[in-house]
Amino acid sequence: MEAVSYTAQWTAAARALETERGDRAIFQDRFARSLAAPRGFELLEKNRGSGLIPFIAIRTRYLDESIEQILAENDIRQIVFVAAGMDTRPFRLGWPDDATVYEVDFPALLEEKRRRLSRLAAQPRVARREVAADLRREWLPELEQAGFDPLRPTLWIVEGLMFFLTPEQATNLLRTLGSASAPGSWLGVDFVSQALLRSPFSREFRRNLEEDGTPWLFGTDEPEEYLASTGWKAREVREPGEPSTAHEDWPFQVQPRDRKGPSRSWLVRAEFVGG
Repeated sequence: MEAVSYTAQWTAAARALETERGDRAIFQDRFARSLAAPRGFELLEKNRGSGLIPFIAIRTRYLDESIEQILAENDIRQIVFVAAGMDTRPFRLGWPDDATVYEVDFPALLEEKRRRLSRLAAQPRVARREVAADLRREWLPELEQAGFDPLRPTLWIVEGLMFFLTPEQATNLLRTLGSASAPGSWLGVDFVSQALLRSPFSREFRRNLEEDGTPWLFGTDEPEEYLASTGWKAREVREPGEPSTAHEDWPFQVQPRDRKGPSRSWLVRAEFVGG
């Protein structure tokens, strides 16, 4: 699979480890371990001590809850997972009866994911459509061919992707989503701070990413302002370790927002406002 797809495997591995915490787990994904091969657990071990495992658990729970809340409070029935990876939310979350989920990713990844889920006899709980596309090129036409309607409100989920993009690619992606967003559309996304990309404390982790061909390239210290520049209004910004995004294994203390310089990760819900 594509090099960046290895990150989909470590995400699945982290979700498997969280699931296997039993009563202490903050979500359940019984398919995750089977989707983590061949390198997911190896990559997690390589980056042990970075906070990656609890971060993925926190992010998973945050976006699970965001999806459920946004769909409950808004008239949105089409959901698009951009760079869906080995995500299994269509198979494990509750969904409105008339919802449709679109999973966009590389053809080889979607084919492999389909093969593994079929072997597990996994059945989606929602109408699910795969969209084989290269996100480095124009991909909206493939999404529309799969049945997506840009005139209807959409919930976009962009998880674990933004930091692998260049600043130009990140901005273009958010503007592309906006170009296909009707009024009432929402976005669930995560970022890291620019400070994290410069921090000596994350140097070894970043070096490992570069060795694996998946360097982190983009971060923002001001997610609200950055999103506003691309037509999105941040309605909620959280950091791992806050009371609403807690995990007993999270190793870092949340710093006050007015303190400049700390490394941060951002978990965001945003609404499309245009402009």
